[in-house]
Amino acid sequence: MSIESKKIGIIGGGISGIAAAKQMSKYSPVVFEATDSIGGVWKHCSYRSTKLQTPRCDYEFSDFPWAQRDNTSFPSYQEILDYLYSYATYFDVLKFVKFNSKVVEIRFVGGDSEKSGEYGSLLPGRPVWEVGVLHTGGQSETTIQWFSFEFLVICTGKYGDIPAIPKFPQNKGPEIFKGKVLHTLDYCKLSEDESTQLLKGKKVVIFGYKKSAIDLAVECAEANQGEEGEACTMVVRTLHWTVPHYSVWGLPFYIFYSTRASQFLHERPNQGFLRTLLCLALSPLRKAVSKTIESYLTRILPLEKYGLKPDHPFEEDYASCQMAILPENFFSEADKGKIVFKRSSKWWFSEGGVHFEDGSSLEADVVVLATGFDGKQKLKSIIPDPFRSLLEFPSGSMPLYRGTINPLIPNMAFVGYIESVSNLHTAEIRCKWLSRLADEEFKLPSMEKMLDQTTQEMEIMKRSTRFYKRSCISTFSINHTDEICKEMGWKSWRKNSWISEAFTPYNSRDYNEEEKK
Repeated sequence: MSIESKKIGIIGGGISGIAAAKQMSKYSPVVFEATDSIGGVWKHCSYRSTKLQTPRCDYEFSDFPWAQRDNTSFPSYQEILDYLYSYATYFDVLKFVKFNSKVVEIRFVGGDSEKSGEYGSLLPGRPVWEVGVLHTGGQSETTIQWFSFEFLVICTGKYGDIPAIPKFPQNKGPEIFKGKVLHTLDYCKLSEDESTQLLKGKKVVIFGYKKSAIDLAVECAEANQGEEGEACTMVVRTLHWTVPHYSVWGLPFYIFYSTRASQFLHERPNQGFLRTLLCLALSPLRKAVSKTIESYLTRILPLEKYGLKPDHPFEEDYASCQMAILPENFFSEADKGKIVFKRSSKWWFSEGGVHFEDGSSLEADVVVLATGFDGKQKLKSIIPDPFRSLLEFPSGSMPLYRGTINPLIPNMAFVGYIESVSNLHTAEIRCKWLSRLADEEFKLPSMEKMLDQTTQEMEIMKRSTRFYKRSCISTFSINHTDEICKEMGWKSWRKNSWISEAFTPYNSRDYNEEEKK
């Protein structure tokens, strides 16, 4: 069996994988993309109505601005795919991508020669991982081709591929339902005509209340206009705050959470005793910010009318990256009776619909599970033992130093597994950091110190939100990037004046190394 040997392998051709390939292009990496196109979830998990949830200027590569970056509208998924293809073409990244190449197995061949307590070099000069790839381009070929790498970057992400399916009591699952059951992952594969035909004139029940469920409910309502159209029912287990736009009481949203001044109110790692006391003293102000936003949302949205006002503070949703932007016509469709809501934490199937713990039931023709994805199972399916058991702590969080390196897994990085307001920026700056780490421009601290750092971050997430398992750094994202800049030898304060530094938001352009070292 011949094995093709390279220095760096990248698994996944989404935003993170393309960012990693560009930053590490000097090493001619091999990018394995299981499908026939780049784009990741933007390509394979988007509806026809899917849009970005931030302005385009907050979702761009540092050295490749949008053609109309001052356009305040949120770009569609197709615009994002076009932007990503333009980026990959401009920087000649596509030559590194092997399409229709699904990674089915990873083997560790590195031995145990690293010094105890130290992580070691990313490029030790010998293979550490072997990767088995099945080529899936419509051929009947089942032979696995093997590659070896000194360093692997996992960019398969937390979303897509493996749906999270609820567990049901025996004989009360989808197998007894006479209608159609599908997950949003299946819905994304439908054409516009197919999706309209699925929803039009049907009694549709959607389980979920996050962005994918909300967008789907609007598409369902739009397909059922007129007297003969049926209402779409959203079954809501956990409420989350939703926002209609990026302004609060006439003020830009970024001033509340996305500047140094606003993030100064929040806890951060390695802050010291005095800083901890200051955070405690400022906690009333932090709560007041959350209350200000809640009061605005409660006033302009009919949350109480429909029983959709969460019991937890807005800050907890922001701290867990669960703030969803509402489609413009979401509540107008609810006012017309085309979208209705049902609160329930437990439910199960019957032949003709679904039943709930309060004894009520709903007839249904179509049930759509907007219940998310199992990103960790996706990782566990390819990461070998004993490293599979080291992917996450007992708390459920992944221990990733700088959001990238698991100190317990050698010569492997994970990009796209922590979240912030702009996941593109979060991925790109960490890929720049990885590239310089591979170049040995700096060294990692000891494994003990890296684990201590990740533990501190997890504890902050736990204290900030009950939804901490999502690994979101939005309330201390600037500080997180500051630490990355310091390790790379960059200035951490990137603005031209202290006023801008304190009161204007950061975005990818602030980290263009060609402009600001």
